[in-house]
Amino acid sequence: MRLRRTVRPLLLALSGAVLGCSRHEPGSVKPLLIPLWEQGAPGFESRRHEPEQAKDWWVKNIHYPTLTAYLPPKGRANGSAIVIAPGGGFAALVFGPEGIDPAERLSQEGVATFALKYRLPEEPGSPYSVDHARADLYRAIRLVRSRAAEWHIDPKRVGVLGFSAGAALVSEVAYAHGKGDPAAADPIDRAPGKPDFQLLIYPSGAVPDDVSAAPPTFLLVANDDQYGCDRVALELYTRLRATRLPVEAHFLERGSHGFNMGQRSKLKSVQTWPERMTDWLRDSGYLKR
Repeated sequence: MRLRRTVRPLLLALSGAVLGCSRHEPGSVKPLLIPLWEQGAPGFESRRHEPEQAKDWWVKNIHYPTLTAYLPPKGRANGSAIVIAPGGGFAALVFGPEGIDPAERLSQEGVATFALKYRLPEEPGSPYSVDHARADLYRAIRLVRSRAAEWHIDPKRVGVLGFSAGAALVSEVAYAHGKGDPAAADPIDRAPGKPDFQLLIYPSGAVPDDVSAAPPTFLLVANDDQYGCDRVALELYTRLRATRLPVEAHFLERGSHGFNMGQRSKLKSVQTWPERMTDWLRDSGYLKR
């Protein structure tokens, strides 16, 4: 499947917190930085030392894709894991508000969380395509499963959370079989890459023609989304219902696009939307130990 980028919001109006370990507060889970490939992404190993560019809420110039992991203590871990794909129109990553913030929040629920920095095909001068971004997400899911025992994770409870373009990227892996290669030299590549559930927040892109293999799905978007993500979400919800697959959808009356984890909005329904996600995770059994 190839991603048709019918919606490519850049979220230029956002104002988020600065990313990185400076966000860590005493008493919270300390993040761990994990490269997807120790020697760099295949075919681009020579670029692994190029520095990222970061300012305020965004990060770009990503040539060494990584996971920023928040691993709950063993006594609090419930066995679920979530890989988070921030948005940013594939030209940048809204990494603080849509990567670190949800990772920190979900880790407090006992979920092992992993904020993904993936390569950006729409960044000016980028050598990458959507294929590379998809490879990063597949690798992230497989890496988490390959270290499930070490991180107290059930390999059958590994989900993905995507915002905007990140949700479009999720569609690249959620509806395919994602089987690992049992003959791969790298043991990580032997693990399956299909997520066990998906959480899609103001998803951009296009709805796949075939959603019959979709995992359980949580959808949330505002009806006044200026990039038409409400129409994307409605179409996906309609198709999933028609196939009788598990799906829960929330269409907020207002909220526009790029409301992140709700802190910047004056609307109560937007401020509290993460509680709807937590409710779904709990009702679906993903927060049980």
